[in-house]
Amino acid sequence: MKRLSLCLVAAVLLIGLFAAEGMAKDVYKIGVMTGTVSQSEDEYRAAEMLRSKYGDMIKHVTYPDNFMQEQETTIAQILGMASDKDVKAIVICHAVPGAVAAARKVREIRPDIIFVFGAPQEDPAIVNVTADLSFMPDDEARGVTIPRLAKELGAKKFLFYSFPRHMSIELLAKQRDATKAECAKLGMEFIFVAAPDPMGEGGIPASQQFILEDVPRQVERHGKDVAFYSTNCAMQEPLINAVLDAGAVFPEQCCPSPTHGYPGAIGLEITDEIQGNMPGILREINRIIVSRGGAGRFATWPVPIMWLILESGVEIARDVIEGKIDLADMNAVKAKMSSIAGVDVNMKKYYEDKGNFYLVTCGSVVFGRDKF
Repeated sequence: MKRLSLCLVAAVLLIGLFAAEGMAKDVYKIGVMTGTVSQSEDEYRAAEMLRSKYGDMIKHVTYPDNFMQEQETTIAQILGMASDKDVKAIVICHAVPGAVAAARKVREIRPDIIFVFGAPQEDPAIVNVTADLSFMPDDEARGVTIPRLAKELGAKKFLFYSFPRHMSIELLAKQRDATKAECAKLGMEFIFVAAPDPMGEGGIPASQQFILEDVPRQVERHGKDVAFYSTNCAMQEPLINAVLDAGAVFPEQCCPSPTHGYPGAIGLEITDEIQGNMPGILREINRIIVSRGGAGRFATWPVPIMWLILESGVEIARDVIEGKIDLADMNAVKAKMSSIAGVDVNMKKYYEDKGNFYLVTCGSVVFGRDKF
């Protein structure tokens, strides 16, 4: 009897030990890097939401606003997250220059960490073999869909703002070329305007001031039936504001989203009642756009693409860590992202035969035309 009791005690201790080990395996963290509110509010707010949802499981840091000149800071921030042994994945959105170098350094000491890149700004071929998973708006496809939408909104010309640094990014260069080609097919004049780089001399304020001053000049020269587009996040707010004042056409932001540029441009306060409520935010934007005479001339996607990419990256990383999903299963990845978006997401691989670099697009909503 005594021997049986000892065996039972030993069994209970072993069960407790195995349970503790199992619990230890389930304890993990996910590092998240985003831009600051001034550069990339959507993904910053998404990171805040994830922190609220998961608590200390999410480690959130930001890369510097002047990330081109401060790549060492970006690298140091990522290495700092990787130094925590409980961090099993790092999601970076936008994956600015320095992300690839940081991932390579981390691999030398932590090959187990899963890297997810959102909107990577370095060579796609290198990103494809460096990150375990990457997401990017399908900018080349958008080079076709945006001009088509612009024409539908009444545009006869299409003006494309960018600068050399962005035009050195393969996908953005392909978008410009596709936009120019589609405009030719549609009988729309394509106009390329070189704007100041927000990372250059004068910084963000200089580039924003240029937009505010240039849009009225362009409308005076080309008329109101011209669509405006810019490849840069920091330019969206002044661009929307100036285009709305001028009565021109604004089909889509560089990073389509109800909250990218629109609230600041139209003076919409994101109250606690509508914070994170995209249908509610869309209704408020629609009300103001219509009241200011922009009905049928302004559009966006129904979900914030960078918020969607960041949240999807974290949720998919969790599923990978917990053995629920295979990164190479595009249908499973697409289903997860569509579930988070609440709408169907179109997805294709950047490279058909290798890697997990996915290009995504969604449909558009038009203010003053669609129901919200």
